[in-house]
This record gives sequence, structure tokens and C-alpha cells, in this order.
Amino acid sequence: MELPARIETEDQLEDVMTTPSPALVESMASLPGDLIILGVGGKMGPTLARLARRALDQADRRRRVIGVARFSNPRVRTQLESAGVETITADLLEPGALASLPNAPNVIYLAARKFGSTGNEPFTWAMNTYLPACVADRYRDARIVALSTGNVYPLTPAEGGGPNEDHPPDPVGEYAQSCLGRERMFQYFSQRHGTPVTLIRLNYAIDLRYGVLLDIATKVYTGEAVDLSMGHVNVIWQGDANTAILRSLSYCASPPFILNLTGPQILSVRQLALQFGQHLQREPIFEGSEAPAALLSDASRYARLMGPPRVPLERMIDWVAHWVRIGGPVLDKPTHFQVRDGKF
Repeated sequence: MELPARIETEDQLEDVMTTPSPALVESMASLPGDLIILGVGGKMGPTLARLARRALDQADRRRRVIGVARFSNPRVRTQLESAGVETITADLLEPGALASLPNAPNVIYLAARKFGSTGNEPFTWAMNTYLPACVADRYRDARIVALSTGNVYPLTPAEGGGPNEDHPPDPVGEYAQSCLGRERMFQYFSQRHGTPVTLIRLNYAIDLRYGVLLDIATKVYTGEAVDLSMGHVNVIWQGDANTAILRSLSYCASPPFILNLTGPQILSVRQLALQFGQHLQREPIFEGSEAPAALLSDASRYARLMGPPRVPLERMIDWVAHWVRIGGPVLDKPTHFQVRDGKF
């Protein structure tokens, strides 16, 4: 698919994000059986499910794609079903909910809790550590790709390139600690039952309706100060992230395979703001200064296995700047990427 110079509508945005690459179609063609996505109702889940459905259709594979969530927004469920994704409404923490779900040989686990963790730590641990243990036991006979986060790493110097998958975790704050708990539960049950698992440590997926780039661009456009406390970041287009998540079913192993998932560059927040300033004809306002260390990841393994992201940084910046300029709809969910103490 040729990338458009601009994205003008949500329908166009959804189409761009859910158009499968040839590599994904080839990968999904070998998928042995149905796919169930747990926690499909979040920011990434709906486009991931539709991407999987379109890839399987292009591969001419009659496999079910099943999305499970609470579906607090009924519109999400309607859109998924219209796209050919089967849906099941369930609160996975409720007794008996997991047992009632259909078996499937392929599982993608997206359910998580981040924002609102501070002040409600028990629920955060239940979602991020207890529930993964239940899922890992329930789907012990499946292949599981589980979403984790680069927050399990410590802050590291920007000039160092970021931690790779062999770097020891050292999470900052209870949210990140609970995410490491999630990983440990999948690792434990993988070793106990021989379940093949991939753990995806994702850093900052970008959609035009939310994400680090939107946060920065919006502040530049509205004249708000851009906080430089977290002076460097990694980002990746959500469509590329979803593609990698689905392709990671092929890499599941026991003990679990770990994959950092983000873009190849370490980006300066100051420079991003200046670039948006040029696009939006605004002079950025800054507050604070860059700390020597930031939350970063080295995605070399991802690049070696799957090649570079299809959407480069420059195109993402163009798209986000235009989206902000035309007043495109947003989710109003700031990433809080500048947080350094792990309190979300």
C-alpha cells in the first residue's frame, strides 16, 4: 500500500492502519486455527483485530477472529462485528469469565491497567499480574502473544541506545512493577506447561488520535509549554506495531521470547517540538530541561526479524501536524510520557 501524503478522516486513518502488508498476509496464512484477542476494546485492540481479519481474508484462510472485552463503548463492538470480527462481552476478572471463553490455539493478550494506577494500586496489580496468571493457565495449550511495556526497564542514558531484551528489568513505580509481574506470570506458566509465549515490550505506539507525537504537536499548536523532563523517546506507528504483534505469533517459544517493539530512532523531544513548530507555524514554548536518562528501548531485534517500520518518522510527523491543523478527532488520552517517577 502506498502511504498517503495526508490523512483527512478517521475512516481513512482506520483503513491505513488495518491494511495488511504482504509479510503479514504470508504470516497469517500459516496460522493454525482461530485467533482470540483478550482486551480488544482498548486503544490498539480494534485496529489489531481488523488488521488480523483483513490479513486472513487476503490469505484466504477461514479462521475466526474473536475479540473479548467489556465493551463499555458499544460503538467499538458494532464496528468490529461489521468488519467480520466476532465479539464476546466479558469482564475477565469476574469468576468463571475465562472458563466460559472458547478455546483457541492463538491468543493475543492486551488487557492492562495504566492510568489511574496511583490511588488504586490493588486493581492495577489484579489487572496486570493476577489476570495474566489466570490467562496463562487457562490458555496453557495455546500460543500466546502478551503485551508488556518498555516501562519494565530503568531510565537509561539517551546516548547509550536504550536497553535491549537482555538488559535486566528494573521498573520504576508500582505500575511498571506490576507489568514486570505480568511478564513473570507468563514466564512461570510457560515454563510449567511448555506454553509458547512472546512478550512484547512496546514503547509508544502512534495513532493520529493519541500518542506522544500528538501530545507534543497539540502543545505546540495551542501555545502550551512542552515539558522537557523526559527529553528523549521512541515511537512507532500503531499499524506497524499491530503488524509486529500479529507476526510475533510465529516467534512464540518456551521460555518466552522477548521483543522490544518501537521505532529505530531515539528522538529528542525538543527537536520534535521544533519540527512541529515549523509545520504548524508556531514557536514552541519549553519548560524544564532534558535529564541525562530517559525511558528508552533498543529495537534492533525487531528490525532484524521483521525489517524497518513501514511508516517512517517523517511521515508520522507530517500526518500528525496536518491532523492537528484540521482539528481531527482525538481520544483525549494524554500519554504522560514525561512522567519520571512511574506514578500514573
